[in-house]
Amino acid sequence: MPKVSSVIVPYAAYLRVYEPLAAFPEPERGHWARYARRTDLPSYQDELRRSLTDLLPTPPVPVPVHESGDAFVTEVDGVVCVCPWRTRLRGWQALGELADDFPEPVLNALLPPVVRRQTTQDYERWREGNPDARPWIRTATWQVPINWFVLVSDAEREYDKGCDGTATAAPVLRYRTPMVQARRRVARGLRALKEAVDEGPLIDGLVDVGRWLEEFHPRSLVELDYGGLVHALPAGELEDDHSAADVAEGIEALRHGDGATAGAAYGRLVERWRSVRDRRSAN
Repeated sequence: MPKVSSVIVPYAAYLRVYEPLAAFPEPERGHWARYARRTDLPSYQDELRRSLTDLLPTPPVPVPVHESGDAFVTEVDGVVCVCPWRTRLRGWQALGELADDFPEPVLNALLPPVVRRQTTQDYERWREGNPDARPWIRTATWQVPINWFVLVSDAEREYDKGCDGTATAAPVLRYRTPMVQARRRVARGLRALKEAVDEGPLIDGLVDVGRWLEEFHPRSLVELDYGGLVHALPAGELEDDHSAADVAEGIEALRHGDGATAGAAYGRLVERWRSVRDRRSAN
């Protein structure tokens, strides 16, 4: 169980893929095999702390100079699986999305234009030599995208309120599912949605995440982790959050042509996550 850090945890959720060691070519496979035997494996808050530290200098360092050699590690049916952080790649990709999140004056104050231009040029040069690179981790702030819940089921939900509900350990809410199940649910969800509606952001998002999953080993593990969002939800709301069940109910209703039930399930989801996003602007 990860300890609560003294660093304020940004309200971000994560979608991670853990791949078996066999999915990695040498010498990377050997690196991860040795890494997995460590007794001091870092947590997601350690990753976060390192990223925040890079933003303190003037000018800030939005993307690490060198790629991280760290990963999250788990075991699936006796097989060691790793989820590389790839902090540098994710930093480059996140930088490209900042314009959608902040007005230009705010963005310029956070990261001067000259810093953003140089970082973008560095990424473009790197991509020329690494055209197939993709991250093992996706991040969403102040929400869990609805399409992520399609990948998991309520039966896979893991909730731990921490050490006796005190502040000595953070709550954990996550789902873990085999890759084959996640891909199957994406396919079924897309069929139901496309038969019910012509197009929309939910379909687009599900197509995107489905293509991403296809990049990984079929014996991988998919994890949806609420991460820092557990600190944005009161304990009662967190414990009662069964968003994956609502998504599954909505998709099943669409499959049977029951628009009323599907609409009710979608309404519950929208209301729940609107209340979370509203906290973003609360002072």
